[in-house]
Amino acid sequence: MESEAGVYHVINRGNYRADIFRSEKTRAAFLTCLDEACAKTGWQVHAWCLMSNHYHLAVSTPAANLVEGMRWLQGTFAVRFNRLREERGHLFQGRYKSLIVDPDAGLGPLCHYIHLNPVRAGLRNVADLTEYPWASLHWLMNSKKRPDWYDPQPALTHAGSLADTAAGRKKYLGYLNWLAEDEPAQKEQRFAEMSKGWIVGTTSFAKAVLQEHRALVGQGRRMAAEMKATREALWQEELAALLARLKRGPADVEQERKSAVWKTALAAAMKDRTTATNRWLGEALNMGGLHEVSRQVGRWKRNPDVRLSKQLA
Repeated sequence: MESEAGVYHVINRGNYRADIFRSEKTRAAFLTCLDEACAKTGWQVHAWCLMSNHYHLAVSTPAANLVEGMRWLQGTFAVRFNRLREERGHLFQGRYKSLIVDPDAGLGPLCHYIHLNPVRAGLRNVADLTEYPWASLHWLMNSKKRPDWYDPQPALTHAGSLADTAAGRKKYLGYLNWLAEDEPAQKEQRFAEMSKGWIVGTTSFAKAVLQEHRALVGQGRRMAAEMKATREALWQEELAALLARLKRGPADVEQERKSAVWKTALAAAMKDRTTATNRWLGEALNMGGLHEVSRQVGRWKRNPDVRLSKQLA
């Protein structure tokens, strides 16, 4: 179940537990995809960690678009991964697992849990964790390295209403050092449940979510249709704005050839800004089928028209 202002713990592993993140290049490529996904969806990520064969994300979704964003994130990364290695087949073991997180009582502990993942795996001790580049604590401690979509405040707040300052961040590192050694504290924060079941939070929060879920039973198809309509309306709004920049309109879309360079430029810009699918773009821009859109956009990205790129920037 996804919702506006939802908070989730998202986890997935390599197919057959394969070490998909064994190289720094691959890990950097995943972060690039995550950066693009957040730009397209408006997500805020509060903690993340890449291990050799799996990843963790603590993510807030201002819009109800977790499924849409994850489909783009994992699909795009898998295509790039397989292209780089000249491989085929499934990269991840399945869709992904997403646990609903209580933003008040569950999100802070979840961030601590994710930050300490390399410690539990024996890759780092807490003192060295800030230099580990494949977990978000590195960003929390170095504010200049953060992208706009990373928000560490839930972790700092839960650790004692700490300020996002050099002094506050130093106190947070001390808090993690204490938490890593204090098993009763980990138990109180439900560390053992962070990756199990379907929810991260208190019993009362779980009951409230269940009650909301029961109220929505039977409305799944209607809600899915409404979400699809809303999503496509947003895509159409963005497309209309880009068409206006090129001084083009619906008549141009219908009358000019499917492979017109300006159409390809628009499709590429839409894919950079939104999660619009190739199928939708093919219909909206009269470019043909989804494979044709993919082929043309790929060719454009290899050799873009500078003038058109500036017009659409």
